[in-house]
Amino acid sequence: MLQAMEDGTFYKQSKNITRMNKAELVAAVAAKAEVSKAEAAKVIEAALEATAEALKNGESVQLVGYATLSVAQKAERKGINPATKEAIVIPAKKVVKFKAGAKLAL
Repeated sequence: MLQAMEDGTFYKQSKNITRMNKAELVAAVAAKAEVSKAEAAKVIEAALEATAEALKNGESVQLVGYATLSVAQKAERKGINPATKEAIVIPAKKVVKFKAGAKLAL
């Protein structure tokens, strides 16, 4: 279900959770910055690529006031295969941690 917002953008709403997809983000950024959708898409794509590259290199990305993204190491742990109920070992892995900043406080 699409829901119209005051600024004319539309958001998908499902089970009381409002979501914005990438195309909707591009449209909202283009409208706010008064640039074309193509230009906004380039900027957003470049920002996402730079963020992903920094995280892959083990760096954290801090958007002061908005969020901090960092890489955390999860240790190897024991688990259970739900289909067979057999004990398994879940290997260690790296995950992205998100910490909201003050401007994102609700």
